[in-house]
Amino acid sequence: MNSADYIELEEQYGARNYLPLDVVLSRGQGVWVYDIDGNRYLDCLSAYSALNQGHVHPRILKALQDQAAKITLTSRAFRNDQLPLFYKELSEISGYEMSIPMNSGVEAVETAIKLARKWAYTIKGITRYNAEIITAEGNFHGRTTTAISFSTEPSYRNDFGPFTPGFVTVPYGDAGAIEQAINPNTAAVLIEPIQGEGGVIIPPPGYLKRVSEICARENVLFMADEIQTGLGRTGRMFACQHESVRPDMTIIGKALSGGFLPISALLADRALLGLFKPGEHGSTFGGNPLAAAVARAALQVIVDEKMIENAADQGEYFLDQLAEISGPHIKEVRGKGLLIGIELKPEAGGARRFCEALQNRGILAKETHQNVIRLAPPLIISRQIIDWALPLIRDVLHTK
Repeated sequence: MNSADYIELEEQYGARNYLPLDVVLSRGQGVWVYDIDGNRYLDCLSAYSALNQGHVHPRILKALQDQAAKITLTSRAFRNDQLPLFYKELSEISGYEMSIPMNSGVEAVETAIKLARKWAYTIKGITRYNAEIITAEGNFHGRTTTAISFSTEPSYRNDFGPFTPGFVTVPYGDAGAIEQAINPNTAAVLIEPIQGEGGVIIPPPGYLKRVSEICARENVLFMADEIQTGLGRTGRMFACQHESVRPDMTIIGKALSGGFLPISALLADRALLGLFKPGEHGSTFGGNPLAAAVARAALQVIVDEKMIENAADQGEYFLDQLAEISGPHIKEVRGKGLLIGIELKPEAGGARRFCEALQNRGILAKETHQNVIRLAPPLIISRQIIDWALPLIRDVLHTK
C-alpha cells in the first residue's frame, strides 16, 4: 500500500474531524519522522507539544516495556506500586503538594473546574451552583461540552449547544478586564500562559503576575492551563515561572508521557486537592500503573537531559533567526522557548499552503487560526538541525 491507499481508507472509514497534511507517518526517532515511503521529515509540531522528549525516547520506551510486562491497569479500586512514586516525584519536580492523574488534557481541565466549584461552595461560601469562572477570549482548553462552552471559536461551538453555564469571558492579556469581571460569585480564573492553539498569542509582560495578585487579593483561585506550555516547552518547567508566578492550580498533560500514551494531571496543594472525597471524581484509567511508570520516566529525562535549558537556548536562537526573515508575507514572528508562531498577512492566502510547501521540503508544521504557522519541535533539537531547517523555512516564506 502507498500513501494514497492509506489516505483513501482513512477518508472512507474515519470521521473527518481533522484536516491533516497528506503525509502518512510510520516511524519516528528523536526529532525525525518517516513516512511509509521512507521520506524523512523534521517534526516541528511535536504532536502539539506532547513529544517534548522526542519520538520514542529510549528511556521512556524501556519504562513502558518493563511495566507493560508486569501490570498495566488496576483501576483505582486497588492500589498499585507505581502511582505513589509518581505522586512523590511529580510533587518534587513541580513544587505542588498533591496531584490527581487523569488521561486527556481536557479531563484535567474538567477536574480543575469541578475542584474550583467545590472550593467555592465549601470554603469561599458562594451559594451552591452560582459559582462563576472567568476565562479568556481565544482560549483552547479542549473540546468537551463544558470546554467549548467557554470557547470563542465558532467552529468549536456551532451546532453543539446548549452550553454549560457558569463562565464569563474577557479579552486575553487584559488583567484589568479580569479585575472588573470579578464579583461575589467568582470562584476562579482559568487562562493559558501563552495561547498556543489560539495562534501562539503571548500576553503583555507582567500580565500573569498581575492576574495572580488580583486573584489572591479577591480570594479567587488562579488556574493555569499548562497542557501545551508546561514541561519545558517555553524554556521553564512551567511558563508561569517566567513571571515567578505559582498558580493555585496548574494543569498538565501532553508531554507528561513523552508521547507514549495519554496521561494528564491537576497539580495543587493539599488545601485544595484535599477537598475531593472518595467517589466524587475519578477515571478508570486515570493513575494506571503503566501511565504512572511512563510519566515517571518522561519527567526524569526532561530534568536529567536538560531539555528545559536546551529549549531556552535553542528557542532564543531559532526565534532570533526567524525574526530576521523579511519575507513579503510575514506579519510577525513571536514565541517563547520552542513555542514559536509565524503570523502571516491576510493577503498571504492562509498558512496551510506554506505548511504544505514545508512538507515538500522535509519539515512538518501545522497552521493554526488560519494565518499562523506554529513551530514547536521536540526540546532535544540541536543548533545544527535548526541551521539545516532555516534556509528551507526562508525559502518557503518567500514563496509567491
